[in-house]
Amino acid sequence: MKSDLTHQKTVLLQVLLWNLALFVGLGVVGWMADSSALLANALDNGSDAAVYLLSYLAIDRRPAWKRSAAAASGVMLLLFAIVVIADVFRRWTYGAEPLGPVMMVMALVAGAINLWCLALLRRIRSGDINLKAAETFSFNDFISNGGVIVAGALVLWLGSSWPDLVVGALIATVALKGGVEILKNVREDRKSRE
Repeated sequence: MKSDLTHQKTVLLQVLLWNLALFVGLGVVGWMADSSALLANALDNGSDAAVYLLSYLAIDRRPAWKRSAAAASGVMLLLFAIVVIADVFRRWTYGAEPLGPVMMVMALVAGAINLWCLALLRRIRSGDINLKAAETFSFNDFISNGGVIVAGALVLWLGSSWPDLVVGALIATVALKGGVEILKNVREDRKSRE
C-alpha cells in the first residue's frame, strides 16, 4: 500500500512539473505569437498543474478531502473556460495576427508531453477520484493540442485569425465538459459512500 502511494505521488509530481513547464512555455510563446489557442492551451496546462498539485496533496487523505480537491479541480476548469472565452471575444473584437507555424510546432511539442503524461497516469491502477480527474485533464490537453495544430495550419493557409479564435473557444468548451465531468464524478463518489 505504501509503495503504491509513493508511486502515485511520484507520477503526479512528474506530470505536475511537465504541466508547469508547458504553462510557462506555451504562455510565453502564445503571447509572442498572438495566439488565442496557444494561450488557452497554456492556461489549461496551468490549471492542470494546480489540479495535479491538489491531487498530489490529496493522494493519502480521507475520501472527503479527496472529493473537495477534485471539486476544486472541476471548478478551476470551469473558471479557466470563462477566461479563455473572454480572451477569444477580446481578440475577435480588437483583432489578432497569430503565427501559424509557431502554433503548430508548439502544439506538437505540447502534444508529445501530454501523451507522455497520460501514459504515466494510465499506468496507475486506482479508483481514486483525483487520479481520474488527472487523467481527464491530460486527455483534454492532448485533444486540444490536435486542435491547435489544425488551427495553425488554417491560419497559415488562409492568412486569417479566425481558426485560432475558433480553436481557443473549442478548447474552452472541452474544459467546460471536463469540469462538469469531474464535478459529476465527485457527486457520484459522494453518493456511493453515503
